[in-house]
Parts: sequence; C-alpha cells; structure tokens
Amino acid sequence: MQSHEADIANRITALVRGILEQNSLSAEVTSETKLVDIGLTSMDMVNLMLSVEAEFDFTIPQGEITPENFQSVGTLQRMIVGQLQPTAA
Repeated sequence: MQSHEADIANRITALVRGILEQNSLSAEVTSETKLVDIGLTSMDMVNLMLSVEAEFDFTIPQGEITPENFQSVGTLQRMIVGQLQPTAA
C-alpha cells in the first residue's frame, strides 16, 4: 500500500510543479513544503484543486476543500487517500 501512496504523492508533486512552471517559478517541492511558501496564489490553489480532481477522477467533497487540506503535498495526499479508499460497509 505504501507504493500506492507514494504514487499519489508523486502525481500531486507533478501537478504542483506544473503550476509553478506556468508561473515561471522554480522551487523544491517536498511532501511537507508549504504550497503558499513556494509561490502558489489563491488562483493557483483553485487550479490545483481542479487538477487534482481531473488527475484522480473524483470530485473533492465541499467539506474537504479547506486550507488545512491544501497546505502541502502531504496534506493533499492524506485527503486524497481518504477519499479514494472504499467505504467500509
């Protein structure tokens, strides 16, 4: 299961790097890097949210669209893993 979570983190990191490149920014992106500290604006966060939904083929529930979930690659990864896990019956 660890490799699945690492794959999710890598895909999120790629999305963040893509947004940085669009803005002509360069920064090291780790799982704990604060996204606002590397230059992502509120519009970039909206683009990231839409990119995450497209990349992982699900709609982020309104209750999960919080500043806490969009702080870093790691916080996004935890939210996505939680959303993609099948619900226990």
